[in-house]
Amino acid sequence: MAIWGSSFQPCEAFPSYASSVSVIQFGAVGDGETDDSQAFLKAWKSICGSKSNAAPLLVPAGKTFLLNPVSFQGPCKSSSINVQIQGNIVAPHSSAWDGHDKKKWLLFSNVNGLTVNGNGKIDGKGASWWSNKQNQRPTALSFGSCNNLVFRGLTHVDSPGNHISVYGCNDVSISNLKIIAPESSPNTDGIDITHSSNVQIRDCTIATGDDCVAIGTDTSNIAVTGVICGPGHGISIGSLGANGGTSIVEDVHVRDCTFKGTKNGARIKTWQGGSGHARRISFERIRLESSDNPIIIDQYYCGPNGDCKNQTSAVKVSDVSYIGFQGTSSTEEAVQLSCSESVGCTDIKINNIDITHSDSGKDTRASCINAHGELYGQLVPSVDCLLP
Repeated sequence: MAIWGSSFQPCEAFPSYASSVSVIQFGAVGDGETDDSQAFLKAWKSICGSKSNAAPLLVPAGKTFLLNPVSFQGPCKSSSINVQIQGNIVAPHSSAWDGHDKKKWLLFSNVNGLTVNGNGKIDGKGASWWSNKQNQRPTALSFGSCNNLVFRGLTHVDSPGNHISVYGCNDVSISNLKIIAPESSPNTDGIDITHSSNVQIRDCTIATGDDCVAIGTDTSNIAVTGVICGPGHGISIGSLGANGGTSIVEDVHVRDCTFKGTKNGARIKTWQGGSGHARRISFERIRLESSDNPIIIDQYYCGPNGDCKNQTSAVKVSDVSYIGFQGTSSTEEAVQLSCSESVGCTDIKINNIDITHSDSGKDTRASCINAHGELYGQLVPSVDCLLP
């Protein structure tokens, strides 16, 4: 899959199929109160078991379907599976997870050639979960081990935890999503990617209480373009190296994205005590609108509880480029490169940035710890703390 100039194109309208299989045919009611989980599973069994040219599974418009925690399992007999979500899907009360895996609500697993699209909405009903931040809270929609995945067009609101998780997937296109949750909602990441490669995220609008996009361990060849982020915690690489673990992240490119009032912008975050590397990363043509911490490498990340111990080992961060940042920061430290004192960051490139303070009476500045690299072009603020 080509990361730039891919054959995947944004799709504003979705095709209709005369031969689609509707969940209504399998007994789904769609009144927002009846549990339609078994009807959905029967419909899934029908299309997943079809040997070739499986008809699309349709979740029709004009109805609201209540689903308990449910898994749509593969492998399927057909090489391509299409799920069209034109209606609304809503989560049950939190008590429905008794006896179920509280990490997940809707799961697609081991389904190659899967396309999920439509103009519908997935509502996680997360408000009742958010008040107790210590409880495990489910991800609204997960894709596990789904290669050649296409996911586009839906609106996602108010997940109890992460909105969308992709793990163990290769060759993935995600586009034209709207993901919305209150700024105060805890850990409601927009899109999380782990253990995956060749992933495109394109033309999405994400406003949540945590990272708009989080790129985690064992990922490579990730392209994020045209994402409007805010509120939220920005677009993050990490966190990496938690609990002394080894993390590998390579070839991540973020371009033509906008941060609006975010708590961070372009962020790399690693725990002390980890190992591995994060390298060949670029953030290019980034627009800032009153965002905190527009450029930040934090190798002293401590999580939400701040319970860290000083340790000498660290994930190695290298070959990171920041190119063409423009706009305003709501913090005076617009550039923070806080690298491990023992390992350090190398080959950091900062090229043509113009980040002023959102308060015209204040200036922006840069700070560095053991960060090494090169500077190019006009720089506001100046980053004289970057070591050769």
